[in-house]
Amino acid sequence: MQHRTTPAAGSAPGRVPEAGFRHQGCLYGSDAEFLAMAVPFAQDGLRRGEPVLVTTTAANLELLDAAMGADADRIAVAESAYIGRRPGKLAGALHRYWNRHRSTAPTGAVRVLAEPARTGSPRDEAAWQRAEAEFNVSLASTRIWMICPYDTRTLDPGAVEHARRAHPEYAVGGEIRPSAEFTAPGEAECSGIPAPPGSAGDLFRFEGDLVAVRRHVLDRASALLRSENTATLFGVAVGEAIAYLLEHGIDRAAVWVRPAAGRVVCTLHSDRPVDGPAFYGLRPAGTGLWMTDRICEWLDVSSDAAGCTIELAMPAGGQDGA
Repeated sequence: MQHRTTPAAGSAPGRVPEAGFRHQGCLYGSDAEFLAMAVPFAQDGLRRGEPVLVTTTAANLELLDAAMGADADRIAVAESAYIGRRPGKLAGALHRYWNRHRSTAPTGAVRVLAEPARTGSPRDEAAWQRAEAEFNVSLASTRIWMICPYDTRTLDPGAVEHARRAHPEYAVGGEIRPSAEFTAPGEAECSGIPAPPGSAGDLFRFEGDLVAVRRHVLDRASALLRSENTATLFGVAVGEAIAYLLEHGIDRAAVWVRPAAGRVVCTLHSDRPVDGPAFYGLRPAGTGLWMTDRICEWLDVSSDAAGCTIELAMPAGGQDGA
């Protein structure tokens, strides 16, 4: 991440919240529409002495740099591919940013413009949809003012529609408007991760026996991963995921290990949701799914009325398992 440091003026849409998390979306279909939202938001934050973090595409960072002139040196910037690649980690990164900078801001608030790096895959899009809905809960105790831009030139209609449901408010140029489609996190449908087929021949039923499930995962992973050490790490990651389920009152789950698109993927699914929020991005190091998240290339967690699903993956290391 690059940090930049100068003065600014201007007015941003809305007012700074006295307390709590403020979560807004912005649908833009041109460079001019992006700048009409981003420039006043950043300038007003600087005028108030609030730290400003912008994470978006490289093209948008160039536009913002040119539009803000000398004031560009006062904002922290990062490409989405650096800070916004993993949905589960973004909430934790933003929480840490607020903790580091809130004491230096006269208002105690920080501003974040966060446009994630999207790959276009259904799995990644579902993960971002869950993350957007969960931000309203996982960051509620902070004083972060966050705007999430959505480029309608590149996103499919389903992603745009979900954006309207995930944000209580919308920034349109210099105005803030309530989102009539907003759905509270507890009411939102955020599952998105398919449960494994019950007829799969390699489906394992975990019923409280940690040793048995780890043996099953190691047997399957050893034939798919590049080394015994990697397979062992994968087994540790799955074991931590099982421990997470047990911690949340779930002692039965289907476990499915298989090759997919050059990776080894494990899906754990229970018909019961976890007992409490399924967020893992804010957990302290060494707790919850922290180890699983560090070992694996990606990790998705979903929990709603339909049950809980955890999906994790590691590169297969040259195996043709697509």
